[in-house]
Amino acid sequence: MEGETSHLKMGSGKTLVEKILSERLHREVQAGEIVVVPVDLVFAHDGTLPMAMEQMRKLGVESVFDARKVIAVCDHAVPPPSEKVANIHAAMRAFARANKFTLYENGEGICHQIVLERFSAPTKIIIGADSHSCTHGAVAAFATGMGSTDVAAILAYGKTWVRVPESIRVEISGELPEGVSSKDVFLHLIGEIGEDGAAYKSIEFVGSSVEEMSVAERATLTNMAVEAGAKCGICPADRRTREFLREQGREEEFREVSPDKNADYEEEFEIEAGKVEPMVACPHKVSNVRAVSECEGVEVDVVCIGSCTNGRIEDLRKAAKILKGKKVAPDTRLLVCPASRKVFVQAVREHLIEIFLEAGASVLTPSCSFCIGRTVALADGEVALSTQNRNFKGRMGNKNAEIYLCSPETAAASAVQGKITDPRAVASKR
Repeated sequence: MEGETSHLKMGSGKTLVEKILSERLHREVQAGEIVVVPVDLVFAHDGTLPMAMEQMRKLGVESVFDARKVIAVCDHAVPPPSEKVANIHAAMRAFARANKFTLYENGEGICHQIVLERFSAPTKIIIGADSHSCTHGAVAAFATGMGSTDVAAILAYGKTWVRVPESIRVEISGELPEGVSSKDVFLHLIGEIGEDGAAYKSIEFVGSSVEEMSVAERATLTNMAVEAGAKCGICPADRRTREFLREQGREEEFREVSPDKNADYEEEFEIEAGKVEPMVACPHKVSNVRAVSECEGVEVDVVCIGSCTNGRIEDLRKAAKILKGKKVAPDTRLLVCPASRKVFVQAVREHLIEIFLEAGASVLTPSCSFCIGRTVALADGEVALSTQNRNFKGRMGNKNAEIYLCSPETAAASAVQGKITDPRAVASKR
């Protein structure tokens, strides 16, 4: 990886975050300033809404500020694996009914995918009670995750305070090679800057490569920004953003947004897309990255394709292209989990689910599933290879297991071989 990333310097102007917050507050703001902002959408799930509900009670507030700007999602433990979780879901339903806001039920999908499909749009301020809420910067929203106490205050009052983050500019130029995706690009980046290299910063992803990426590919970058400590990850809103919103039936919400050419960045990086290899994050840190070529041959017990990072229809298409006509290796299990019901239905229409089933995979209910380890767990000593965003010890329900992270292409190729495999080698044999 040496020589592929370089540091640069720049002048003054407005970053994407500064532009969005300045516009929303009707005055100029700059990095480092503490501001109070209106929230366009606040959401929570079955792991965080119960705590926010309790904090609202402590505030003495019974109703949410605006039912049109609040949603809840049952996604972290779906279907409920215990009486305790079933009761949590029941309490969430009662709270949603009382406040007349929408709750997305078991099987509708992961909160981030649902929000991306139905709500995210340029310049919106979106707060989620989940660390990966930065996903929505893929469409140039200012989106970040907060704890249940902060989210409770937003549910009550519709506003929150933020410190305007300094920005890091990541320019990705050129064309990604066959078998290499935006997941590999981010793993390459975090290998360079480390797990706290963007602490409370905004990572702006720009460049000719990003311009050609779909919103799904961009969402992988922004989703994982928090793994480098970032407050948010964000991309400009452009023709790809418009295409995505058109596909979702929300083209009227599009507006073009980009940083000033002379924006003031704390740090800058350049990545040549053509030099990025398929990557894996080795146990037990996301920043513990290696090229797949350095890890080839590591045997895997279970391969997982899905999550809010890589469970979109484009991800399933990439995996199915490799798996079509093949079988999962003996002694290896393959789990596939679409990120939402909409993705699942589309995968059925395109016969991708048929490909997965014929290959020997188990197809799961749209949810967080294996990533959080509440309904799918690993056994002692097992090795998992997953397209999710975290591989911390115990992340998949067992601290005595090991987790490697990768792209959908690497996951599919490795499932066929039963060991970590370069997807380019499998593609060349098709």
